[in-house]
Amino acid sequence: MTRSMTGYGKAECLISEDKYLIEIRSLNGKNADVTIKTSIIPRERELAVRQYLIQRLNRGNIDLFASVEQNGENTARSINGQVLLGYYKQLCSILDDGPMSDLDREDLLPALLKMPDVVESKAPELTEEDWEDFFKAICSATEALDVFRLKEGAVLREDVLSKVSKIEECLDEIEQFEQERIETIRQRIFSRLEEISLQPYQERFEQEMVFYIEKLDINEEKVRLRQHCSYFKGTIDNEEYPGRKLGFIAQEMGREINTIGSKANHAGIQKIVVMMKDELEKIKEQSLNIL
Repeated sequence: MTRSMTGYGKAECLISEDKYLIEIRSLNGKNADVTIKTSIIPRERELAVRQYLIQRLNRGNIDLFASVEQNGENTARSINGQVLLGYYKQLCSILDDGPMSDLDREDLLPALLKMPDVVESKAPELTEEDWEDFFKAICSATEALDVFRLKEGAVLREDVLSKVSKIEECLDEIEQFEQERIETIRQRIFSRLEEISLQPYQERFEQEMVFYIEKLDINEEKVRLRQHCSYFKGTIDNEEYPGRKLGFIAQEMGREINTIGSKANHAGIQKIVVMMKDELEKIKEQSLNIL
């Protein structure tokens, strides 16, 4: 099934009456780039978490966030005496030299306790048993993210396939201009000959005309483009992670469309080529977000 590279998942777990929230976010990227944005996970556990996320999510810029909401007696808070004293000395120095020198110093304490870094809250350390519950929550958040990816991937699949179908429809529209295009080329050459009053040797002229028209033939390009479209649809449906391959197929489709445009020599076909290029650019843009 088609997956998007963007996704979001979260999970919660309760450890010793403290509620932990794990959130995982992924964005599109060429490789797996995992960033752990929390101090709750011990350093020695980070490698295992990274490996699990890469193995499970395959590709993308992946960010893991974790926070804890401590309850009641488990809330471990401490006052940083050095920081508090530093703030107190600075305030006293300012007050002694200013118009508020008679202000009672005891009134400063409530304000000082609200200053940055005075009161510290330390997250509790996870024991071996706690870690098992915490890692299960990481797995649950990863599963939720994968479900999100699948839902968005289904939308992406329908979108890119509809655009591939439009390119195939454009190829069908080119057929109606084929005979007219060849006849227009012949008439243009005849007109130029009449302008310069030249009467070529007819048999040789017809041979050269055939060679010239063969150089402008676009049947091979149309066949290859149809094959690429078919390969694109087969790849997105049959491979687990088709994103990179779809990008390569889209490049090949672009080459065939450009060649058709350069050989067209017909205003109607050129308009259709522009439409195909527009659809192809949308396909390329969406394929970048397919896992």
